[in-house]
Amino acid sequence: MSNRFDAVFRGIEPLEDAGMDCEFIAELEARSNGAGGGHTNRINFYTPSFKAYETSEIAGCGKSAWPAVSITGGECKLACDHCQARILEPMIPARTPEELWRVATAQIAGGAQGMLLSGGSNHRNEVEYDAFYPTIRRIKDEFPGFRIAMHTALVDERIARRMERSGIDVAMMDVIGAQDTVTQVYHLKRRVADFERSLQALAATSMKVVPHIVVGLHYGRMLGEWNALDIVARHRPAALVLVVVMPFYASAARPFVTPEPRAVGRFFLDARAAVPDMPLLLGCARPAGAVKTQIDAYAVLAGVNGIAHPADGMVELATRLGREVRITPACCSIALGEEVLALEAHEGVRIDPAQVIAHERSRGRRRGGSLAGIPIVRG
Repeated sequence: MSNRFDAVFRGIEPLEDAGMDCEFIAELEARSNGAGGGHTNRINFYTPSFKAYETSEIAGCGKSAWPAVSITGGECKLACDHCQARILEPMIPARTPEELWRVATAQIAGGAQGMLLSGGSNHRNEVEYDAFYPTIRRIKDEFPGFRIAMHTALVDERIARRMERSGIDVAMMDVIGAQDTVTQVYHLKRRVADFERSLQALAATSMKVVPHIVVGLHYGRMLGEWNALDIVARHRPAALVLVVVMPFYASAARPFVTPEPRAVGRFFLDARAAVPDMPLLLGCARPAGAVKTQIDAYAVLAGVNGIAHPADGMVELATRLGREVRITPACCSIALGEEVLALEAHEGVRIDPAQVIAHERSRGRRRGGSLAGIPIVRG
């Protein structure tokens, strides 16, 4: 490890036993210098609202801030190998337009700022929202400050325009770059070109478009990620969200391996270089434990602009690296990424990082470490 990074990592307790790869960290330092231009100085850490969350550095926000709603409940015709429809299970079901109205108004009355709207796909990887668009428009007309982020799945120009007219704020979709992954993991008779056409149709609207790339989607192996990155770079969306496949969703018959953290970190660097002027975010979905700590640290070093549900020690690491740190108790959702809404200057409630560092300094005295002299950037 280089002298600079050795000094940065020394004394960050959560990273001391995380199995960080010293040689790879030196490679990250060498490759990340200048990557992303001035876009990498600021980093936002987002706390999730869909589940309980707290580290020694960040406390979670309320569960009601950004509810996730599914128009199909827990049902999905695809049951992709990486998900098995389980991502829908914790969402609030709203199977009819009338039920969606009741759910939305109840959540707004409870203080919700917006919602993620999703649902299971049909056999063509389309979420059948047709009956719901008038209700979405009604929600937006009566509650204009209420933000709606939609998981679109695959669309054509007509559907994209209908989403736009209904008032959707953020449109999100997974971009898959390998035909074998489309066929084998998603069980789809669609082409990679269909994913690019969908992104192109969404990008032609006024909605904020936030594609996602699932790293390790092909059973934990890297396959189509770089092609997906090329597709995203061609269409210049509002932001790009990276997530890492979580093997525990898979069935025993079609298992996933845990992606190798160094390979994930190298892809983070490639993504930063491919879209240097685009907000690059790490979404909530990624493996837990020491692997998550390694992945998050590599993401900070690679220059991502935001991390949802960060591992312990990331605020301290980013601050030691001289990043402008902001902590936003705002929206985040597994693999869906309405995090982009919090990128806007007026979104979310920002916490002064000095409070976090003061807490860590107190913990440091108890464990024999210190953060004295680390610059704090307030925003």
